Amino acid sequence: MEEWNEYKIGDLFSHFKSGKGIKVEEVSSKGIYPVFGGNGLRGYTTRNNFEGDCAIIGRQGAFCGNVRYFKGKAYMTEHAIIAVANENNNTRFLAYLLSLMNLGRFSGQSAQPGLSVTELAKQPIAVPPLPIQEKIASILSSLDDKIELNRRINDNLEQQAQALFDYYFDDESKYLENSTMGFLTDIAVYLNGLAMQKFPATDIEQSLPVLKIRELGQRKCDDSSDRCSNTIDTDYVIDNGDIIFSWSGTLLVDVWCGGKCGLNQHLFKVSPLNNYPQWFVYYWTNRHLRKFKLIAKDKAVTMGHIRRSDLENAEVKIPSKMNMQEINARIAPLFQSIIKRRLESSKLEKVRDTLLPKLMSGELKMSEIEIEK
Repeated sequence: MEEWNEYKIGDLFSHFKSGKGIKVEEVSSKGIYPVFGGNGLRGYTTRNNFEGDCAIIGRQGAFCGNVRYFKGKAYMTEHAIIAVANENNNTRFLAYLLSLMNLGRFSGQSAQPGLSVTELAKQPIAVPPLPIQEKIASILSSLDDKIELNRRINDNLEQQAQALFDYYFDDESKYLENSTMGFLTDIAVYLNGLAMQKFPATDIEQSLPVLKIRELGQRKCDDSSDRCSNTIDTDYVIDNGDIIFSWSGTLLVDVWCGGKCGLNQHLFKVSPLNNYPQWFVYYWTNRHLRKFKLIAKDKAVTMGHIRRSDLENAEVKIPSKMNMQEINARIAPLFQSIIKRRLESSKLEKVRDTLLPKLMSGELKMSEIEIEK
């Protein structure tokens, strides 16, 4: 393989600047153009300030340093860095390469992490000649195309599943006749995680990554994640298919598909009680998320949060056994299909993320790589 030469990050780009601010009222859940900020996609709007292809680097926020490739028209906020390669480099390749560099480590040590565009541009980076960049980008993008197809299918399935849940659990729904009133804590156990510094990893090879808010938001742990001992109580070990709820800082509810890891103290591991379906617990928790965010905002000093009492007061309508069976027959297959595709994409991402380091080290030759069509 041809030699990889070292440059400064800024030397590789013809455009390396933050976007522009946008008013909150201009961003909504629907619109013509996606809006990207420090934590990724913020929503949509009716105007754009970028057209082309670029690497988007999160400059501020919980996921500071995250990198994604984008092609098209979008609005980039001041919390995102727009990076467009110069004529000697390939933008998509550079997006892949930057994503491996754990750029968040260059952020300031303040309550709100932030990357300096000027300082980031000065950091060293090694890249191969343009023809090699283009070949590597082509190989990795074929994996991303499969991941993107899964995402689009899942977007559709998620809309269907959510629409069915809203239909069946509408206040006027006939399926709630003879239903009983309960609370979130009646249908699931919300297990709080541990301060993982109490369980430090003594053997990195045998250790587990620690799932924290940042990792939950990016839907994966990586080499920059903290590690904990693999001997912790299994109750505090997360695996694929577990529902996770971050109750502090950035409030999120998701089904984890990123492999086995330890549970951080700012997260709940949500386990259904009394054989209630997983989708039932997930969608009821998610329905209350907007209210929980308002509660957390009211309590915010430096980091908003909710308390267990908020879970205990969050009402849930539990249908009769007969109606639950009918509802489950409609929603469960969609929910399981969503998880299956998420797991497939997670495996593809791991393959993608291990290819580039091996290509860089010379351990793997491009001629040795075959991607199934």
